[in-house]
Amino acid sequence: MKRVEEASGESGKQRRSLATRQQLISAARTIFARDGFAETRLEEIAAEAGKTRGAFYAHFRDKEDVFFAIFEEDTRRDKQRLMTMLSAATTCDERVDVLARYMLGTLKDERRILLNLEFKGYAIRHPAREQRLDALVSTASMICTELGVDQVVPELRADDFEVKKVHSAEFGALLDGLAINRLFSPTALDDARTLWILRAGVREILRHAAAGAVEPAAEKPSKPHVKAIRTKAASRQGSRKASRHAQLRGTHHQ
Repeated sequence: MKRVEEASGESGKQRRSLATRQQLISAARTIFARDGFAETRLEEIAAEAGKTRGAFYAHFRDKEDVFFAIFEEDTRRDKQRLMTMLSAATTCDERVDVLARYMLGTLKDERRILLNLEFKGYAIRHPAREQRLDALVSTASMICTELGVDQVVPELRADDFEVKKVHSAEFGALLDGLAINRLFSPTALDDARTLWILRAGVREILRHAAAGAVEPAAEKPSKPHVKAIRTKAASRQGSRKASRHAQLRGTHHQ
């Protein structure tokens, strides 16, 4: 009897823990959408969820960690719907149409798209977080490639994980480029025009993949433009800190 009660107690504790984690993820979605990723503070996420700062740290390491949880949740949720649609597609043209319409649906989720774009910008501009952010991006890429899409899209089948990452990056580039321009000029890229571009892009990605035109990179390429952006960002941060310190010293002397 005692063992049953203990098991029941543990089960209840696990359910409460999962519920708290889900509340924090939902709260993070709200605060990220309201304030942006860079400006969000952990305390605001915890407060929105009705939890303490300690409760946040019991489930997540930092706001990058909770962002990844959101990304993972969205990706896993998409999998069943996408796989069902692709399983019914028997020709390459049908697969192109399914993938293009799926991507259009993602583009129409403005809150999700904004968060993804902002996170990538944040990753580029924060060199001190590079190792942590690179690890998150790599894991995110792994999840994308492990969705099992290549099981129902023969054009994307590849044994080399690095080749799969290239495929994932190509789809991501197509999605991000359209997302930025739709947000900037919604009337220039309506749904019909966007779908036409998506079909053309997806068809070209599948054609190259089927022809074996994708090769894994021999080594990680250097990114001098990214380094320049990060250097400028770090310099601006340093200048702002120096200015604040100077103001504080001036106030103290007065």
